[in-house]
Amino acid sequence: MNIKKKLNNELLEQDFAGDDNLNQYLMHYKQVASMYAEVENSIAVLSDMGSNRSYIFYGKVGESLGIALRGACHVIDSIWEEDIFGRIYPDDLLKKHTRELRFLHFLKNLPEQERSNYYLEEYLQMRDGWGKYCWVLHRMFYVVAQDTGNICLALCLYNLSDIPFRRNGIVNSVDGTRMDIDTYDCSDLLSKREKEILALIGMGKSSKEIADELFILERRQKKLLYYISLLEKRQAEVVRMVYMEGVSTKKAAEQHGLTVRTIERIRKDAVDNLAEMYAYSERYNG
Repeated sequence: MNIKKKLNNELLEQDFAGDDNLNQYLMHYKQVASMYAEVENSIAVLSDMGSNRSYIFYGKVGESLGIALRGACHVIDSIWEEDIFGRIYPDDLLKKHTRELRFLHFLKNLPEQERSNYYLEEYLQMRDGWGKYCWVLHRMFYVVAQDTGNICLALCLYNLSDIPFRRNGIVNSVDGTRMDIDTYDCSDLLSKREKEILALIGMGKSSKEIADELFILERRQKKLLYYISLLEKRQAEVVRMVYMEGVSTKKAAEQHGLTVRTIERIRKDAVDNLAEMYAYSERYNG
């Protein structure tokens, strides 16, 4: 799964036809981004979803990281600041995209009038001009169009940080409360494989560790599917419905024209048979 691609599609495939004030939003937030770069010395990246374009304003942090001189402004035809991404530690970059996807889903579940109250805060490792990794505070704000509720702009701020205790979270800028971004549940919007990857990322796994564990999970899944195929037809159907599709035993009983008690018996027999297959396999391979 490419989390960045998923996030890219969700942001760029929005329908902006009814947004009449997009240019006003863009002009206003370009001034805001420029001010952050000047006052906080940030690297401020303003991404426009409607045009798939970004405006990057550099404060002194840009000089410290060896990216660009203070006061520089670059315009790129993408919502992704790849020159900056190239400086971020690879595992942190994956976590960054994952958190932004979680944050987007978090906002989608809020009333439109409350979405502007929140921003994402996280700490990343970035290479400076000498190739040394240093800690950077990254904050991201999504700008919501009042006409349609679309996410029309994203403002990302990068600042050097020397805070020893680093917390990544979604922050309510109105009351100061925060929630852990790495445990926010957006599973209803993701595939099974995507849930597995996000769970491993939330545990702090590296890219290699994630790849290794997914390989093991895939082998186990293939083994389970093979064993299920060896069950009696009715048992296999019940196992797939109850354990893989999340269908309740009551619903499964209705679809098969059987009683719940009968479905429970079929399920239990199927589980017992699968357990025997696994036990035999372990004895044989041992």
